[in-house]
Amino acid sequence: MTGARGLSYDDALHSILDSVRDQRTPLEWIALESSLGRALAQDVTSRLALPPWDNAGMDGYAVRRSDVLGASRSVPRVLPVIGTSMAGADATQLPWVQAGTALRIMTGAPMPPGADAVVRVEDSDAGETQVVIHDDRDAQGRGNVRPRGEDVESGQVVFTAGTSVRAAHLGVLASIGQRQVPVHRAPRVAMVSSGDELVLLDDFDAALAGQRIVSSSHYALPALLKAAGADVQVRPPVPDTLDALTQALGEALDDGCDVLLTTGGVSVGAHDYTREALARVGGTQHFWRARIRPGGPIGTGSVRGVPWIGLPGNPVSTLVTATLFAWPLLRTLAGHRAVLPARIPVRVAPWLEAPLETPAPLTYFLRVQLSVGDDGMLEAAPAGAQGSNLLRTMALADALLMVPETVERVMPGSVQQVVLWPEFSLQMPWTSAPLPAQGVSS
Repeated sequence: MTGARGLSYDDALHSILDSVRDQRTPLEWIALESSLGRALAQDVTSRLALPPWDNAGMDGYAVRRSDVLGASRSVPRVLPVIGTSMAGADATQLPWVQAGTALRIMTGAPMPPGADAVVRVEDSDAGETQVVIHDDRDAQGRGNVRPRGEDVESGQVVFTAGTSVRAAHLGVLASIGQRQVPVHRAPRVAMVSSGDELVLLDDFDAALAGQRIVSSSHYALPALLKAAGADVQVRPPVPDTLDALTQALGEALDDGCDVLLTTGGVSVGAHDYTREALARVGGTQHFWRARIRPGGPIGTGSVRGVPWIGLPGNPVSTLVTATLFAWPLLRTLAGHRAVLPARIPVRVAPWLEAPLETPAPLTYFLRVQLSVGDDGMLEAAPAGAQGSNLLRTMALADALLMVPETVERVMPGSVQQVVLWPEFSLQMPWTSAPLPAQGVSS
């Protein structure tokens, strides 16, 4: 185990991910519609080409290039129209486009044999029995023809194992006939929280009476873990006794899980029993502290072959460490290739009146809101006070400003990195005012 100072952020993250380097949840075949957000467990190969035939990229006329070269308004080409190809037409039943003829065609419709270009309807008189073509621009280049297999070739690996399935992937998989998809099973997480002061919403009267506090982590943390793709089993709050916590951990393991996750009880207080309870059920610890704020008292290890991660109990610390450590752990076990929340450069808001102080030799993760500067670069400003018990500022924040442990103060206008919330996306509210111009202002 680590010493009293703990591991650096990067070393702690590497330790957690290295411990599950070769572990993945089993493969399962599920319906295409249910695969959104899951990771492919095998490469997926297409059994057909997309598009399955050469087809038109424009509404117009399928022709031979040589028949329309040199066409202009002063010297048009006049061709008889021998038929029509509509989207969905049987390509094998289309007439052959002989020299000096044209076939009317719609966007996406199969190309007839003999034709090698599509003259857009705008460059013609749109005739039905004969067409007058007065521009030869479509006799150049690709000629508005989409070749067979341009998107996907038959036998091609379209997506490799580890790909995270998004909406567009569903469209491609449907197009190649993939009714069932090979994915990794969602990791099963058993969540155990301890604290005599905690109640669920069913006992909110005790919170109103000032006797207890609602366990916000029982609601926020499972949501974050589910967004990571986990199947979360949440157990009721456990009293702060060694026997009660030992029993709860044992029951969670007996019920079966891929990850044992605890909140609270990992510090050095008189009632912090998590590490001792973990040892009682056969667990071992890898480390129990990281040099970060918030969230320094974090523990990891394994028990009965199951990874254990112990998050601190303060609400903000719980969510911060879950984002930094539990999220990548779960994404790794679930087979995703991309497992880390995005880190991007931002400018610390230049209008701040004072530097952001980070006096302790720790990596700080400050809750910040993001906005777009006049030059188009993202700017970060504190979302509010940074206490580890202040959950509302967590909800107001868009990201975590990552301040290295060697930095004591962050100057306004300086460029730093932020860790985006995994569930965060840059979106704009609707307004009836004109949308901002594209590009970077001068």
